[in-house]
Amino acid sequence: MNTGSDQPGEVAVATDEAEVDGVKGDSEQGLGSRAPEFIKARRALHLSWQVGVFIIGLAIVIAGIIMLPLPGPGWVVIFGGMAVWATEFVWAQLVLRWTKRKVTEAAQRALDPKVRRRNIILTSIGLVIVGVLVGIYVWKFGIVMPWKIKDQ
Repeated sequence: MNTGSDQPGEVAVATDEAEVDGVKGDSEQGLGSRAPEFIKARRALHLSWQVGVFIIGLAIVIAGIIMLPLPGPGWVVIFGGMAVWATEFVWAQLVLRWTKRKVTEAAQRALDPKVRRRNIILTSIGLVIVGVLVGIYVWKFGIVMPWKIKDQ
């Protein structure tokens, strides 16, 4: 990612003029509620709309948190709940933008040849260590399948 400077410690900032294939990006839509105009025109209706969006987003985020230790795409569901909140709340929009920026920066760093080489070397070393430990275990205890264990 080109931050416009070679100095360390600089932060990449996305411009608000992003347009991809003739479609305006999220940054051009601005911050704030994306509720229909007839809902925004009535205060009580807009407040109930916000409460509904918050409850639905909260349910999705809680489901994602439950999925973290259990099988399931926990982080994807959590960010989905944040996206639901971001349709109505500025703080969620800012958190989502920050997250997108950090994920993009991490992806760009991961494509760096030096980082890739380091990751491949560390993964290879880790696999060799795990292979040696498994080999020592099999050499010392042998391979005994659980269904062939005799009553002790």
